[in-house]
Amino acid sequence: MAVFLNFEKPVAEMEGKIEELRHLSSQGDLNIVEEISRLQSKVDRMLRQIYSNLTPWQKVQVARHPDRPQFFAYLNSIIKDFLPLAGDRCFADDQAIIGGLGKIGSKSVMVIGQQKGNDLESRVKHNFGMAKPEGYRKAIRLMEMADRFALPIVTFVDTAGAYPGIDAEERGQAEAIARSIETCLRVKVPLISIVIGEGGSGGAIALAAANAVLMLEHSIYSVISPEGCASILWRSATKAAEAAEAQKLTAQDLYGLGITDKILPEPVGGAHRSPETVVNTVAREIEHYINTFSNMDGEALLRHRYDKFLAMGSRGLN
Repeated sequence: MAVFLNFEKPVAEMEGKIEELRHLSSQGDLNIVEEISRLQSKVDRMLRQIYSNLTPWQKVQVARHPDRPQFFAYLNSIIKDFLPLAGDRCFADDQAIIGGLGKIGSKSVMVIGQQKGNDLESRVKHNFGMAKPEGYRKAIRLMEMADRFALPIVTFVDTAGAYPGIDAEERGQAEAIARSIETCLRVKVPLISIVIGEGGSGGAIALAAANAVLMLEHSIYSVISPEGCASILWRSATKAAEAAEAQKLTAQDLYGLGITDKILPEPVGGAHRSPETVVNTVAREIEHYINTFSNMDGEALLRHRYDKFLAMGSRGLN
């Protein structure tokens, strides 16, 4: 059953009517194809109008949509001959971050992504996409391996943030994230990162200090969740919508500030309405950037990454 967000209620009602008419039509009682077509056109117009004027808080909700394609959807469609590589060689294998070797077209790559899970069982298994230190140390190991064998690195970001539990802090969560960011900045191979849903806090930038940081049109990227920000500033998570407005966390805001490099379009109504379309878009962009950066040597890639992060924010200040 389709999941509709609060601001999509008019669309939900209209699509409910369409389903009823289709059911009647399938029974052969009425010939209502034209009426269904008329209502579908109206739904399409409503979706275009709604999604062309989303508030930052509404974009947060779209980025968190339970049916939004997650890392495994991209992995299974884009990456061929995937060979998973497990463990950090220190403590355990974190299931919030999955990585391994594979091919995009004819090029071998190292792919690393955050998986939230699609149902209760998988969400518990993947800890809702919130990695512990061993997850970031696994990412470090895989990035260093890619650097050793001159393989481009592709990362998929989708997390509310790093796991904030006591056990994670005991095992050095902050240090693991810092080392992961450092590794991103010092590898001498192309590094492309795509924010496909939520890009939350250090848990996201640990995989996204890249040569190219791409964002899907309705994804978000911020230092803290709107609820967390509101709880700190106003002592109430009910102010999350105001926090989202102030945080400048949308793809459009971040591109304007020079934080990200490109906004990838989503189908009307969000990526969850046509996962195959958005997966194909992401695949084309990854191949484009891999080909672009493959013409640069290791030192040039390092300089490109350093210059990029040092210049962040200047686009919005000019």
